[in-house]
Amino acid sequence: MNWLTPFQYDFMLTALALSALVGLVCAVLSCFLILKGWSLMGDAISHAVLPGVVIAYVVGLPLAIGAFLSGLLCAVGTGFIKNHSRVKEDTVMGVVFTGLFALGLVLFSRVESDQHLTHILFGNLLGVPRAQIITMAVAGGLTLGLTLLRSRDLLLFCFDPVHARSIGLNTGFLHYFFLALVALTIVAAMQAVGIILVVAMLITPGCVGYLWSARFGRMMAIAAAVSVLSSVAGTYASFFLGASTGACIILTQAALFLLALIAAPRRGLLAAWWLRGSRPSSPSA
Repeated sequence: MNWLTPFQYDFMLTALALSALVGLVCAVLSCFLILKGWSLMGDAISHAVLPGVVIAYVVGLPLAIGAFLSGLLCAVGTGFIKNHSRVKEDTVMGVVFTGLFALGLVLFSRVESDQHLTHILFGNLLGVPRAQIITMAVAGGLTLGLTLLRSRDLLLFCFDPVHARSIGLNTGFLHYFFLALVALTIVAAMQAVGIILVVAMLITPGCVGYLWSARFGRMMAIAAAVSVLSSVAGTYASFFLGASTGACIILTQAALFLLALIAAPRRGLLAAWWLRGSRPSSPSA
């Protein structure tokens, strides 16, 4: 095989296109999640979709509908418990998402199906049925369009919800609207990297963008470039390695994150080391 071999197969071209779309959508949501400080919320919703997937299979509904509704249930349930108890939000999320994920595992073990568990948990971009290709494209395109349409309101809501409320924005609506977008993103990415690894795609690109730039627009552009590049490169590498496509994508993102952590111009380790070394030493008494 030579380096151009993957481009001779239709399934690889489809996988590369889908990975780029999923990477772009996840990168955009990632920036808002990082700004809001909701990284754990993405983790919670991604794990909580499993029981919805199993129940949707049992009743004959599309898996994407079950995943979306289950993710919304996790988000709404977390908010309800937080507002009606003294337990902190991160603690509630930990309890809710692990409970729902455990429920999904139990349901899956009791249901006879032709769905392979590893494909749901870790994704399988190299063998996506046509119906799921359409689902991924619709969910990804809808999420991206809605996010960009309300990007200014979401930015203000994530950065300063008190100010957003003071100028008349419905922060309650924006709260659940944003959570619905996260659930839709997970539906789009579920087939690509699985419900376990999707949390990395919802966090890592935004972290890289944050390290490289303090301006949100530039942060989002960097996150999108990093996410699309790593998605395509990981999918391409998985063809030669014979490894999980999702795992290769996440490893590529992790490598780019380490590069940013070390070499970012203002927030990287080298920059911090240089600033400490360049400061004049205080005169001795």
